[in-house]
Amino acid sequence: MIDIPQQIPTQIRDLAEKNFEQAREAFLGFIGAAQKATGSAEALPSSAKEAVTKAMSFAESNVNAAFDLAQKLLHAKDVQEVFSLQSEFAKSQLQAIQNQAKELGESAQAAFNSATKK
Repeated sequence: MIDIPQQIPTQIRDLAEKNFEQAREAFLGFIGAAQKATGSAEALPSSAKEAVTKAMSFAESNVNAAFDLAQKLLHAKDVQEVFSLQSEFAKSQLQAIQNQAKELGESAQAAFNSATKK
């Protein structure tokens, strides 16, 4: 039987926290640059820009949710809490992705309808 330690040593937790913050900052820099590039895409029709902006927003929201989960996992007290957090995350993300897919489908349909009317 494998003995799983119940506590993560402070040094490892501190290192994980530091790496986590660096990853979050890197992501925020990336998403900012991507949004800036998307905003300057003048050749795109407004409906396409809206769809791209919405997709970027959803991607940012999903990654932020993953970062929030990682933050919670860093402070989990035991394996049972880890499983509970992961289960809660999976349920909420499934719902979020379903909603996002519906919204993107509606945006794509509106863009298509707009393009075919011209």
